[in-house]
Amino acid sequence: MAGSIINKNFRKKSAVIGLILFFFAPNYSLGENLAFSESQKSAYKELIDNLEKRHYSKSPYNHQLAALHLTRYFEKLDPGKLYFSKSDIDKFSYDAERHANKLNTLDSSQSIEIFNTFKARANKRIGNMLEALPRYISEMDYTVDEYLNTDLESREWANTNEALSDNWRKHIKNQVLSLTLTDKNLSDTVDLLRKRYERQLKTIEQYNSMDVFGLYVNSLTELYDPHTKYMSPRSSENFNINMSLSLEGIGALLMQEDEYTKVQRLISAGPAEKQGELKPSDRIVGVGQDQKGPIDDVIGWRLDDVVELIRGPKGTTVRLEVIPANKSADSRKTISIVRNRVKLEEQSARSSIIKIKSDEKEIKIGVIELPTFYIDFEGLRSGDPNYKSTTRDVEKLLLELRDEQIAGLVIDLRDNGGGSLQEANDLTGLFIEYGPTVQIKHSSKRIWRDGKRKKGPYYNGPLLVMINRLSASASEIFSGAVQDYGRGIIVGERSFGKGTVQTLIPLSSGQLKITESKFYRISGASTQNRGVVPDVAFPSVYNPEDIGESALDYALEWDQINPVRHRVYGDLSEVIPYINSRSIERRKINPDFISLKERVVFSNQNRAIKEVSLNEVDRKTRRLEREVRALEIENNRRRQKGLEEIDNLNQLDEDEDTEISLDDDVGVDFPLQEAGNILADLIDFSSNKMEKSTSSESALKNRHAAQKR
Repeated sequence: MAGSIINKNFRKKSAVIGLILFFFAPNYSLGENLAFSESQKSAYKELIDNLEKRHYSKSPYNHQLAALHLTRYFEKLDPGKLYFSKSDIDKFSYDAERHANKLNTLDSSQSIEIFNTFKARANKRIGNMLEALPRYISEMDYTVDEYLNTDLESREWANTNEALSDNWRKHIKNQVLSLTLTDKNLSDTVDLLRKRYERQLKTIEQYNSMDVFGLYVNSLTELYDPHTKYMSPRSSENFNINMSLSLEGIGALLMQEDEYTKVQRLISAGPAEKQGELKPSDRIVGVGQDQKGPIDDVIGWRLDDVVELIRGPKGTTVRLEVIPANKSADSRKTISIVRNRVKLEEQSARSSIIKIKSDEKEIKIGVIELPTFYIDFEGLRSGDPNYKSTTRDVEKLLLELRDEQIAGLVIDLRDNGGGSLQEANDLTGLFIEYGPTVQIKHSSKRIWRDGKRKKGPYYNGPLLVMINRLSASASEIFSGAVQDYGRGIIVGERSFGKGTVQTLIPLSSGQLKITESKFYRISGASTQNRGVVPDVAFPSVYNPEDIGESALDYALEWDQINPVRHRVYGDLSEVIPYINSRSIERRKINPDFISLKERVVFSNQNRAIKEVSLNEVDRKTRRLEREVRALEIENNRRRQKGLEEIDNLNQLDEDEDTEISLDDDVGVDFPLQEAGNILADLIDFSSNKMEKSTSSESALKNRHAAQKR
């Protein structure tokens, strides 16, 4: 069949090529033996001591945790369970008796032996495959109905070498199909896979004691929580560069997930966010330089090597080949981003006005968008009277909006990943007269409160706060305080759920970033894990299983402490059902919201599939079905809006594709528009309630006057 992987001519050539490769295959050696330094051994003891005494959970490093530590180490080395067998795991199983008196001692012999075993397994398996790669690919049967489990957490360690070899075969077969379905021909597929695995072997070969130490130690720190992390001297340097925002790059926080480099979040006002195509949970599979340079396959690369490739001078272009977050591994997209520095002024608060029809009249709704909670510490320290901060900038914008005679205000915290805690507290003070905004509980169990300490002027008009799944940390403190005080309504998606505070501790070698404290709302509820639940919920474009604190392994649990006495500005329990029902009715007939909901359902259905077919025809059929469904959803939207239908998804704008967009065809942010409608409903409800109250009060006065007469 046309375009089939099974190609007769290719099979004929592969026998010859395979023979040549047999004689000229590269020699992949195990390299020199590794050993941990005395400073690393000291750092390990210091690290365990700090974890036991200073981490929020105060969990002791006991035998149970030590056994889990070893299991985690295996999983970090071999997440796909392609190299270790069950017998390997059993061989190195944790021996409590052996470690009875040295839990806090770095067992260099075992950890290095495990790494060397992994290295030998990878060397042999990948080396054998590379020796005859074309023949290896061509001899696979792409007509057999078989499947590969893509849920790595549910995969079991293979019981036999035969089963392990079969897992490896399916793994390679899946990669071949994925590449072929992205329009790679066989020659390109062979070349790309060869380069990919030669690079992986080279990377493994270059691992030194610092790398292995980092892997082993972070297998432990991750068991405490996902934000506690050991940073080697090299990692510490990169961390300091990122914190100072002096890095010239794309403005994205990246993480390692299995063999992929995954986008964790985008820096507000950074090049990637402004370009608009790169999204959280996208997997970066290739990196190219300039507009026409070759794209290097980076699957299986170390994270710091990928970061190094993405970084570059201001004004230069980097091209990223990604698997979009809501797509299968067969889908690829190339994104061009011009590197630049993130400037403080580009992260500043900005205002706008939207006009909403309410009761046959048009009202003005002010909007303040906050990309992050920022403060110019250098300007503050130097005594600059014009230093920039979130609160100072918002205060100025409020005065400008007041002059525009706005009927209500929207604070847009979507995609705001947090920032300065001080600014979150100070900003809350612009909307309440007096009171605490957050409680912070330290690992010592001490609790202190922060917030507005003095009474003063504040904006007392109708208020609405927009959040989404990427609203985190300081954003959750602000929105949680607004909700607890009854000062406004929260609209959008459940927030991220990052409710912990980290501090840096220097070690003999490198440093430890450790979770020492936890945020709590004035209601006593933690923001950790659960996040802030909106009063009016919109369909979420982000799957909580992929993005958010609850999606991270070993995240600290939600809990609560005693609430703080505080003023309640308004009882919103009566109005919320009213505005919710009104919003639902509007969204039912809004083509963009209908389409968004359909896309979210469709995306979740695809994510729920935990296996992929290794049958070529079946794989192509399923891909076509997905494309047909995506086209159907888009054309349904177009029909409802009176727009011209399209014949295929390629007719969409490049930045639209099949991604879930929050802008309609004329660039209107329809969730923000609906937020304006909700605020108008709130204003209308409050106005009617006040009129009724005034009318009742007047009637009562008249009755009393009549009685006196």
